[in-house]
Amino acid sequence: MRAARFLWGLSLALMCFSSCYYYRLEQKLDPENRDWLRRVDYIITSEERKLFVSLPEVEKEAFREEFWLKRDPDSMTEENELKMEYFARLEKANELFFGEGREGYRSDRGRIYILYGPPMEYATTPPDDVGRTSEIWYYGNFPVIFVDEFSTGRFSLVTFDLSPLRDLNIKYMYELGRPPGQAGPFTSDSGGLDFDWDVRIAASGSQRVEGEVEITIPLLHVWFAARGGRMETDLDLRLEVRDAADQLIWEHEEVFRVEVDEAALQEDPKMKHRMMVALLIEGTAPQLRHGTNRIFAVLVNQTGGAKVRKVKTFKLD
Repeated sequence: MRAARFLWGLSLALMCFSSCYYYRLEQKLDPENRDWLRRVDYIITSEERKLFVSLPEVEKEAFREEFWLKRDPDSMTEENELKMEYFARLEKANELFFGEGREGYRSDRGRIYILYGPPMEYATTPPDDVGRTSEIWYYGNFPVIFVDEFSTGRFSLVTFDLSPLRDLNIKYMYELGRPPGQAGPFTSDSGGLDFDWDVRIAASGSQRVEGEVEITIPLLHVWFAARGGRMETDLDLRLEVRDAADQLIWEHEEVFRVEVDEAALQEDPKMKHRMMVALLIEGTAPQLRHGTNRIFAVLVNQTGGAKVRKVKTFKLD
């Protein structure tokens, strides 16, 4: 026990030493390099940051040049499109969000504006009973919500999961090899769509298996179409049960309509939608008693086309 405590304490001390060491180096930067580091804060990696502050002064300019060179999405052109876009967004953020008691690009709205660009649509709400106002920015049909708790003009981001917008993030565009102006909607299979699920077997006999499948979806992971203050979409759900020999035993397909009031989602960004499907297997049930079975769930968000697939295993008593 003492050894474990000692190792834990030593690890904590080393972490503190490391972070304090780089912090002190950062504080010693000259005004030009310190300003540059602050301005690229949203796209520099932690490894690059540590290297930059550790370099001798004579090598820092070369580092800054290399930093942008490796983020140039098209080396055949004279200009670095990503660098130009990044600083253009930074300056625009300073113009748009200057009234929060800090530079506009350092605000939550400024950060999102720089990383993801201007929203395609946005909505504002008047102060509620406690003086709270909000802004909702839409990228496609994905809402990004900011809340001003006391109507002071200082907005805080409350949409914590922005993974559906990764392809719009200027931080990663050099990895994708395209200029910022060519960014489109998120096109990966999942698009950030996710769900939790539970499979419950209520009763099983020699010829019959009964149960239910419950699927819970965080609505901030869902892409919606906006319709006059409400947001709506269809979710396609396909379920399959396969036995130990990978034979299809049961399948079910259903389309679920999801509608949510824009203001309600704003009030509760953690809002979830639940879907229930009855599981009833007859005739082929005996095949499920010979090993480990699998149940697959495939969920497709019709708005945007995001798709996620999951699997669980189960055995019958």
